[in-house]
Amino acid sequence: MRWHRFVLDTPAPFAARSLAALAAFAALACFGGAAGADEVQLAVAANFSAPVKQIAADFEKETGHKATVSTGATGKFYAQIVNGAPFDILLSADDETPARLEKEGHAQAGTRFTYAIGKLVLWSAKPGLVDAEGAVLKNGDFRHLAVANPKVAPYGAAAIETLTALGLLDRWQPKFVIGENIAQTHQFVASGNAELGFVALSQVMKEGRIAEGSGWQVPARLYSPIRQDAALLARGKDNKAAVAFLDYLRGARAKAVIRGFGYDLP
Repeated sequence: MRWHRFVLDTPAPFAARSLAALAAFAALACFGGAAGADEVQLAVAANFSAPVKQIAADFEKETGHKATVSTGATGKFYAQIVNGAPFDILLSADDETPARLEKEGHAQAGTRFTYAIGKLVLWSAKPGLVDAEGAVLKNGDFRHLAVANPKVAPYGAAAIETLTALGLLDRWQPKFVIGENIAQTHQFVASGNAELGFVALSQVMKEGRIAEGSGWQVPARLYSPIRQDAALLARGKDNKAAVAFLDYLRGARAKAVIRGFGYDLP
């Protein structure tokens, strides 16, 4: 507002010069904003790959900072971070890994928060194979069942919990096709290499429903809550883009995207 009044109150002979100065000031401000932009390296759990692409794009448009995304299994990211991988932020598929990294000094204390609560679904690319009650698990009308590696993928651990709760683990374990992470597990089912598998609801959901094939959303009582936590890693403590991204992730626009992919919010 002060610049606006200055231009209006400036005598006519100097108005053009004042407007030119204002334009120069605006240009310098824009240049300074671009020059101040930074880059954040994100390690993101594979189940969150689709939402984070949209969130990162929106973040870049809004802040000018660049977000580079790497996706994979949470357990593998843990090992990479401990061994010095150049990540600034971890978006985990669980809440245990960020807490462990904080305890070990690889994540900044007080920066952890739950950004999403994941949901497990039994899914097949074939329409009609998986019914709304998951009865296919009882009748055994399949040869292969895709499950993410439960040692490194929280959604895989949730699948094992589900089968254990249903009393079906021993029966179907010989039919397992193990994915390195939940993205590979989804690919096994999407390609038909496994008739069905346990994947993240976010991978098959579009506009509030399962977009293709058939699926059964596993009741939450059958597995431990998949609380997905974010944390600022030690490498990112002085990175303003990393701090800005975590702030953005807490905001209304990012939360709307997260809900749109079928996640719950804490």
